[in-house]
Amino acid sequence: MKVTSLLPLLFSTACVTSTHPTEPSKLGVARALPDLLAVIDQPGPIDFETIASADWAVSRAGMINLDHPAAEAAGLEDGDEPIQIFFHVVKHPQRGTFIIDTGVQNAFRDDRDNVLLTGLVASAMNVDALKVKLPLGDWIAKQGSPLAGVFLTHIHADHILGLPDVPRGTPLHLGAGETAPRAFMNIFAQGVTDDALEGHVALSEWRGALVDIFGDGSVWAIAAPGHTPGSTAYLVRTTRGPVLIAGDACHTQWGWEHDVEPGEFSLDLPQSRDSLAMLRKLVADHPAITVKLGHQALASASDGR
Repeated sequence: MKVTSLLPLLFSTACVTSTHPTEPSKLGVARALPDLLAVIDQPGPIDFETIASADWAVSRAGMINLDHPAAEAAGLEDGDEPIQIFFHVVKHPQRGTFIIDTGVQNAFRDDRDNVLLTGLVASAMNVDALKVKLPLGDWIAKQGSPLAGVFLTHIHADHILGLPDVPRGTPLHLGAGETAPRAFMNIFAQGVTDDALEGHVALSEWRGALVDIFGDGSVWAIAAPGHTPGSTAYLVRTTRGPVLIAGDACHTQWGWEHDVEPGEFSLDLPQSRDSLAMLRKLVADHPAITVKLGHQALASASDGR
């Protein structure tokens, strides 16, 4: 059978990233870039913290585009790339406590038979190498107030593994169109994503490429598509200066420092390259920004506290 004759079959078996319902977000105001630039260098009201929820190791070819000339010149080859799974804490003085991404659920430490990643998916994702540091459920239990909401950079499994520990009814926000693309690989990913979202409210999609989330210029959602269609970076004006949560627009320190986009884990490499260039320019123009990458810490970055 010719490859071309298989295409209709593959498309017919492709499915969306998630069947969970979505709706336009009621939170946030669409703005233009000059609105962000007018306040970006001013200290803000947000208390901020980055928490490494787990250590892991995954394919370097997924983290970094090894076909990029810079990667080839450096002699990078595929292999296990040490990474971490983060969540970021955003405490607004009036609006409450939010997290960006979700770390990992308590069950990864306490009950490995009942985690989101099992069977063939777990084997393919090298889950045996995942070592829990601080699961999200433990962190939530120690907070003195309810979680006001979750801002997702995207819904790849490694960014929603803590969702089962998020209290039901908590608002969940993400980039527009994130769940819509159809792909053959979603036959495996959709079940994990839907399980993570089970029982949660509808996903609220940001309305605009640049959103002033609280309307006071303190936290911004920045569309950074490519890795996924709805990939979103966040700019947080903390009490210690601006912090950029890049999500998986860039996974690794090497990728950021050498201007090399993510690799096989990204849906659209050219678009991913453009988004990375956009974020790097923002930081180059405003060097006070502390950068938080998707899965590694920059050597020059503070912990954001």
